[in-house]
Amino acid sequence: MKITLIGIGLMNGSLSKDIRKIYPNCFIQGFSRNDSTIETAIKLGLIQKKCNINQISDSDFIFISIPVEAIEQKLSEVLNNISKKTLVIDFGSTKNSICMSVKNHPNRSNYLAAHPIAGTEHSGPESAIEGLYSNKIIIFCEENLTNGELLKKANDLFSKLKMKIRKMNPVFHDKQIAFVSHLSHISSFMLGKTVLDIETDEKNIFDLAGSGFESTVRLAKSSPEMWVPIFFKNKHNILDSLNHYINNLEMFKDMIEKDDFERLNQELNQINRIKKILNK
Repeated sequence: MKITLIGIGLMNGSLSKDIRKIYPNCFIQGFSRNDSTIETAIKLGLIQKKCNINQISDSDFIFISIPVEAIEQKLSEVLNNISKKTLVIDFGSTKNSICMSVKNHPNRSNYLAAHPIAGTEHSGPESAIEGLYSNKIIIFCEENLTNGELLKKANDLFSKLKMKIRKMNPVFHDKQIAFVSHLSHISSFMLGKTVLDIETDEKNIFDLAGSGFESTVRLAKSSPEMWVPIFFKNKHNILDSLNHYINNLEMFKDMIEKDDFERLNQELNQINRIKKILNK
């Protein structure tokens, strides 16, 4: 099996580690715009060699994990340079605009739009970890447009990675993910900003930060290079989620201002239902 990784950071790097456990003899090559990333990836054993666009046609799988606007720019070029046996899979956090970008491409059936619900706040090849994908959900969008035999290969691979496959319309995906993922990152970034704006002595932040603050602000350590394009590409859904969130913050503020602690207690008890929903 021959695999090409376009982008070698947390997602593709971790994928490489897990695939090698399943297929120890597979050949994995990679592409990155930064030579230092390639050097690190080779040193860590994530890839065996650097490749370019003219060396991908005999790949069985090509995984693209780069910022979403870069996926749109690169995807057509990749599809122009593959064989009939190659399946191209992107891991972008938004799906509709990416799907639309290759809607009429002659090799559209060699492409699968996917979004693994997995990751950490870290980036770069050094952040790659084994088991990142185990027991995680991966969403397929417009899988009916993917060649049936190639789709079976994807199902088989992700099943061996112990992933749970879900199918979703790309428009619906982008709306839902704005609430459960993108809004979480915005909240974390803005909490970090709020504290940094008020507290000028960074030492005091570290001294006073407990596990609650640390876990809530964890996502603020995520790569802006990755997240700014996501916020841009999913702008309308994110604005909708922000409006809901701001309305709830205003309601919370109003209850505090009016000393309406009985209603606040009722609201928080209602919100506590999330413990049963998440079952964690």
